[in-house]
Amino acid sequence: MSGESSPEGHGGGWNAPGEEPPAAAPYSAVAHGREGSAPGPVAGLPSGRPGALPDGRPAGAPTARARARTWPFLASELSVMFRRRRTWAMLAALAAVPVLIAVAVRVTGAGSGGEGPAFLDRITHNGLFVVLTALVLCTPLFLPLTVGVVSGDTLAGEAGLGTLRYLLAAPAGRARLLLVKYVGTAVFCAAATSAVLLAGTVAGLALFPSGPVPLLSGDLVDVWTAEGRIVLVGAYVFVSLLGLAAVGLFISTLTDVPVGAMAATVVLAIAAQVLDALPQLDWLHPWLFSHWWLGFADLLRQPVEWTSFGNNAVLQLGYVLVFGALAYGRFATKDVLS
Repeated sequence: MSGESSPEGHGGGWNAPGEEPPAAAPYSAVAHGREGSAPGPVAGLPSGRPGALPDGRPAGAPTARARARTWPFLASELSVMFRRRRTWAMLAALAAVPVLIAVAVRVTGAGSGGEGPAFLDRITHNGLFVVLTALVLCTPLFLPLTVGVVSGDTLAGEAGLGTLRYLLAAPAGRARLLLVKYVGTAVFCAAATSAVLLAGTVAGLALFPSGPVPLLSGDLVDVWTAEGRIVLVGAYVFVSLLGLAAVGLFISTLTDVPVGAMAATVVLAIAAQVLDALPQLDWLHPWLFSHWWLGFADLLRQPVEWTSFGNNAVLQLGYVLVFGALAYGRFATKDVLS
């Protein structure tokens, strides 16, 4: 109607009755955050670059503000993880393993007969071997068990609680959500390994004597050098868990039932070790993510032999890349209804 005023979005004014609205200046719908319109040229940019942003970045490229939102998102994820009683219960259970080993050897006086796990017979002579004995026990079973629980719960747990779609409704993006979930799992891997290292060191030094430590090569090193080697072994174990964490993340994208994702991840960890123990499948062994899990003995020689560390790191990196890509491919096309 000619007697009515019509709102004009350009400048927020109203047109006088009967007056034609002014022609709108060309603009980029992408640069102005308007979806559903074809992007047009932006003033000041050369032709042939429709939809480019004023600073020269292509439309849709991540901004500094978008990248900055990743850190609060990660901090929130870590805060939620480490506020759960389940997380602290698993860390306490891992820390209890070296303590139980130290107490059992101290009370019974056993461990000098050459039986049991590696390094067990050396605990009574030097308490630092408590840590190494605990890592030999925890790496094949207890650490994969806890990592399987955490990685399997990353996305399936959110879907089971009905919070996954709300995370995606926030300006997070699926790729960023996957990255944050994996980094959170990797932080737990570091915390789990550190729990064994710290508890084993404290229990060993509290209950047994300490002094120069004999390495597997027969050389003696002082306590601080030995502690450095133990930290290096801890880094080796941490790297060993990264491939399993990526597998668990991928499995977590396949289901909305967190218990199923956790169980599947743990079963795969056990199955990989069973396959690695079969000599008939020696052609498969170098491709199993668990193949180098107990290869940290080379770090306890003089000089340090880095071959196993390098092979393990390359293998775990391959699993991270492959299963990270599979997780993204699955999650990017998944209809999130919960």
